[in-house]
Order: sequence, then C-alpha cells, then structure tokens
Amino acid sequence: QVQLQESGPGLVRPSQTLSLTCTVSGGSIRTNGYGWSWIRQPPGKGPEWMGVILYDGASYYSPSLKSRTTISRDTTKNQFFLQLTSVTPEDTAVYYCVRDEYSNGYYEYEYWGQGTQVTVSS
Repeated sequence: QVQLQESGPGLVRPSQTLSLTCTVSGGSIRTNGYGWSWIRQPPGKGPEWMGVILYDGASYYSPSLKSRTTISRDTTKNQFFLQLTSVTPEDTAVYYCVRDEYSNGYYEYEYWGQGTQVTVSS
C-alpha cells in the first residue's frame, strides 16, 4: 500500500517561499513508470495540478506556475519536495502530494496524501 504524507509550515508570509515535503512509504519514488505530483485546491475552487517529478528525476510544471515552482527529491529518504516562490494570498490552498501514473492513455491519480492547509497571510 502506497502512502503519502505532506509536511511543512501552515502559514507563509507574502513574498516568501512556500516549502513542503512529501514522504512516501510502501513504494519507491524511483520505481519505473510513476510520477510524483503536487496538486493544490484553493478554497471554493477545483484542484490545480502544479507539477511532477518523474521516477527518473525529470520534472515538469504547469505553465501558469513554472516560473515560481521547483519540484525536487531525495531518493535516500524517499521524499520529494515543493518550493513555490513569491507567494501571495492567492496561493492559499490545501496542498496535496499525489502519485501520478500514465495508464491506458490518461493520467491516473490513485494515491493521495491527506493534504495540508497552507495559508499565505501577513
């Protein structure tokens, strides 16, 4: 059973950097065929895919966020990370780490962390 858990500060000041960690258990982030994504959901809005780091270490980002987003990993700890720079209150959301699998021509998000609330406020 793959499990993911987000951790990091719940409050970030405007203009600062949001940093989150996802700890994965029950499977390796280096296993062929999987990606490891960050998805966020602002209050009252739908989920927004932010980016992914693949099993081989390649990363890809949503065009609307790529200038501010970095996804990295530590394979020795089976963790991957999110950094979002220059945050504003519009970045307030529940942030999820998710396993990303391409199967039968579409992306499947079967395993999710529980989500962590991040508020951007002065």
